Amino acid sequence: MLLRVGFLAPLVIYLAVFFGYPLLANLSMALREYTAASFYTGEAPFVGAANYAAVLADPVFGTALGNTALFTAGSLVFQFAIGLALAVFFQRNFPLNGLLRSLLLVPWLLPLVVSGTVWRWIFDQEYGVLNQTLLGLGVIDQGLPWLSSTSMALASVTVANIWVGIPFNMVILYGGLQSIPAHLYEAAALDGAGPWQRFRHVTWPLLRPVSAVVLMLGLVYTLKQFDVIMVLTQGGPANATQTLTTWAHALSFGELDFGLGAAVGNLLIVIALGFALLYLRGLRAQPGAPVAGRRG
Repeated sequence: MLLRVGFLAPLVIYLAVFFGYPLLANLSMALREYTAASFYTGEAPFVGAANYAAVLADPVFGTALGNTALFTAGSLVFQFAIGLALAVFFQRNFPLNGLLRSLLLVPWLLPLVVSGTVWRWIFDQEYGVLNQTLLGLGVIDQGLPWLSSTSMALASVTVANIWVGIPFNMVILYGGLQSIPAHLYEAAALDGAGPWQRFRHVTWPLLRPVSAVVLMLGLVYTLKQFDVIMVLTQGGPANATQTLTTWAHALSFGELDFGLGAAVGNLLIVIALGFALLYLRGLRAQPGAPVAGRRG
């Protein structure tokens, strides 16, 4: 018994210190008027749900929530679609298959700050690679403000995040494709099924459990995406790329109102938890569906 406790103790301590305590502290902070002065005076008056009411009444909340939804949906759809297309492509045996798959992992392996910096250079209005290429091809007459235009910034940031997430989708979906027995494809081909029919009636049904895992984990990690947006636009211009994560940071470390920032963070946790519960409910309807982990 003591031996079992000894093995479990490090894990329990780790979860309690690095997950349990920060979560409880954040919940407590959201119920108090916690500002920069609180660090010096030690005073943080209890205000109940006032911080949540202030956040929900703020016009920026609607903008941040809408941007979060668009950013998340756009990222998920294209990351999954492109990742699946690449996974199907790499199922075939051809020279340098393994090397190319390894190179495609680079966006996922790079620190997100580095990825954001690269895309900031690509999208630069004056000297960016994208504008210079389009100018050279005669597509545009002057550099486009990819990151400084309120109508283009969110799409540009989403493109950068899609690039970051494609490798994860490809790797997990490729693993799922490898687990599908080859004889099923052979039987379908003998029955006269073409490539699309084989994908629709063999690949997709058997890949659905893995797809559910990829989409759910992608949803959770995209909801809390912070680094790429901060490096590219810092939530601007004029809140055009402000999401719940960047807004929570702005409230806490820009306006130094940690109570409001904690409230926004807790609302984001509730949203992510809601989708996680829907995912777990879906798993009950699919016995044997796998559960996996991921880095965002």
